[in-house]
Amino acid sequence: MNTNTPIVERFKDYFRVLHESDLSQLRELYSDSIVFKDPVHEIRGLVELEDYFTSMCADLSDCRFEYLDELTNDSAAYIKWMMHFKHPKLGNRLISVRGVSHLQISDKIDFHEDFYDMGAMLYEQLPLLGNVTRWLKLRLVS
Repeated sequence: MNTNTPIVERFKDYFRVLHESDLSQLRELYSDSIVFKDPVHEIRGLVELEDYFTSMCADLSDCRFEYLDELTNDSAAYIKWMMHFKHPKLGNRLISVRGVSHLQISDKIDFHEDFYDMGAMLYEQLPLLGNVTRWLKLRLVS
């Protein structure tokens, strides 16, 4: 039996509807010395992670994760997901971005790195940058 299945399942349950999650529950998932990385940030420590999620979730009107696939073993997990979110600064329309979370686990999550397309998440959603980004993508494939 995989001893980390409960922590992976709790992780997925927690982030399933992020904008409704109690951020104080991050302590149940992450170690005090957590290292969190995404395409924009590298955060070290639980207090900094709590601050990051508090700031990130402040203006979200919706943020939920749909889980597509996963690979787990006794000390790591790779979880493929689709994030659906709405943010007023991005027009408050539903934006969907595919990504992967890599977790390293002991009794809690010690390392969490998210991989996703920053262009699809942000740049393509902005009027001027979105047009330029889409044009560049089209040029690359033609």
